[in-house]
Amino acid sequence: MMIYLDYAATTPMSEQAIEVYSEVAKNVFGNTSSLHDIGTKANSLLEHARAELASCINGMKDGVYFTSGGTESNHLILETIIRSYQGKGNHIITTKIEHSSIINFFNKLEQVGYEITYLPVDTNGKVNIADLEQAIKPTTILASIHHGNSEIGVIQDLEAIGKLLKEHSIIFHSDCVQTFGKHPIDVVQLNLDAISISSHKIYGPKGVGAAFLHPAVHWKPIYPNTTHENGFRPGTINLPGIAAFVTAAQQICEQMEFTQNNYKELREHLKQGLTSLEDNIDIIENSTHQLPHIVGLCIKGIEGQYMMLECNRYGLAISTGSACAVGQQSPSKTMLAMGKTREEAKQFIRLSFGKSTTFEIIDQVITIFKNSVIVK
Repeated sequence: MMIYLDYAATTPMSEQAIEVYSEVAKNVFGNTSSLHDIGTKANSLLEHARAELASCINGMKDGVYFTSGGTESNHLILETIIRSYQGKGNHIITTKIEHSSIINFFNKLEQVGYEITYLPVDTNGKVNIADLEQAIKPTTILASIHHGNSEIGVIQDLEAIGKLLKEHSIIFHSDCVQTFGKHPIDVVQLNLDAISISSHKIYGPKGVGAAFLHPAVHWKPIYPNTTHENGFRPGTINLPGIAAFVTAAQQICEQMEFTQNNYKELREHLKQGLTSLEDNIDIIENSTHQLPHIVGLCIKGIEGQYMMLECNRYGLAISTGSACAVGQQSPSKTMLAMGKTREEAKQFIRLSFGKSTTFEIIDQVITIFKNSVIVK
């Protein structure tokens, strides 16, 4: 049986999420926009799900909009805000290590006259607050800085970042796809105006996600006269998917502290087991701001794609970074931003733990790595 250690890419649906999906699909099938009783019943469940998800982030119910996933949430938030601020400025701040959906969106904006500042990160993968402050201009309208990095799991100091941006009246968006349910998110405490989250990273169904946009933030719909989701996103609501997503969200948020402590123990067990290979393996992590379930490694002299295939041969599923960038055969952008050479960046691989990861599995992984690395 295959050992799966690629939970940062996607997770299997939980049994509870599957049950809720099936139940809602069978019994609450009405269109949430229909005015008859069947539609009203569906809309009532939708609004309940919206309120429950808002409570997970200490946000307002009216700021939650359901989408098809993290990428669409990123795109809709950014575009609706930018449309609203046309004429007030054309400068946007982000980082060099954002998810590809953010980077690609901003690359497109540059082609139509927007100025984008891509902040560097230090050798630990963190944004320097002084660099952010220096980047702010009178024309800055928005900053988009992710919460947890999808490749190495470093956590950005959103509270300090949000405080600075609030002082300058700059809208603050954060891609929280990797941290939601795994690290506390309080949009009030962190001074966040908008966040993006995804269902399939937390044992919910694929094709579902959410955007939070603070009701005080002015935004313009991309498509005029859209009625669904208060004009934020057109299209009939995927109620079974949303109900299953929120079920998974409630579960993972309730279990967060216990799960994270378990991941810390698993991570330490892996690190100790690889001690004999420390001359060959470099563990990429931040000592104080780290998602414990994401383990980034560079194996000296072995390209990441080769190591991934070698692990697959042993029945171990890992990755070479973000699943959205796989196949491009380019070095990890996070590694490059942290000062690694292209050769070093190409040696990067990622392991990520999930609910089914045990100490016995970690022991098997250690054996596989010893066989693969020592032989090579």
